[in-house]
Amino acid sequence: MQLTTVRGHARGLEDRTLRAMFEARKRVFVDLLKWDVPVLAGRYEVDQFDDGHATYLILSDAEGAHLGSARLLKTERPHILDSLFPGLCEEAPPRGADTREITRFCLDRRLTARTRRDARDTLVHALTRHALEQSITSYTGVAEMGWLQQILAFGWDCRPLGLPQYHGGTLLGALHIAVTPDTPRLLARAGLVDRVTTPAPPRRLAA
Repeated sequence: MQLTTVRGHARGLEDRTLRAMFEARKRVFVDLLKWDVPVLAGRYEVDQFDDGHATYLILSDAEGAHLGSARLLKTERPHILDSLFPGLCEEAPPRGADTREITRFCLDRRLTARTRRDARDTLVHALTRHALEQSITSYTGVAEMGWLQQILAFGWDCRPLGLPQYHGGTLLGALHIAVTPDTPRLLARAGLVDRVTTPAPPRRLAA
C-alpha cells in the first residue's frame, strides 16, 4: 500500500489521487450510507470543508487505485464537530493548533473483507504517524455508533466527548483521541498492522 499526503484542495479535481478519493467517498457516503451531502458532476462527494486548509491521507495500491482515505481539518477553523454537531459534546468542542478533526474516513467499497481490514488498520497507523510528525497531540471526530465502537476498541487513548444522540434517525457520538509516542505500540498490541510499503512525499496543491 502506498500512502500519499496532500495538503489543500484548491484544484483537487485536477489531481488523479484526489479525484479517485472523491469518487470513492461518493460511493460510500452517498450511494451506500445515503448521506445528504453535495455531489459534483454526479461523481464526486465534495463539501464546504474540502478547501485549501484540509489535509488528506490517501492509501492506494500499486496501480494507484484508491483503497482508503481520511480528511483532517484544523479545529481553529470551522469544522464538522463545532459547526454541525456541537451538541454532541458535554463541554465546548476541543480546539487548538495541536488538535485536528478526522473526517470522511473512507474505505473503498470494492475491497475484499481482508483488504478492507488491512486498509483500515494501515490508515489508523498513518493518522498516528502523521500526528507525531506534525506535533498534533489529539484528534476529534464524529461517528455513527457502529464505527464509534470500532474506534474505541483500537487500543489507543480514546474517550467519548458526550452521550450519543440521534440526528436524522442515526445515533452519533463525538470522540477525542490522544496521540503520544506510545500510540503505535498500543495499536500494534490491539492487533492493528501497518502495511504501508511506500510512503510518498507530502504534496501541496497549487492554488
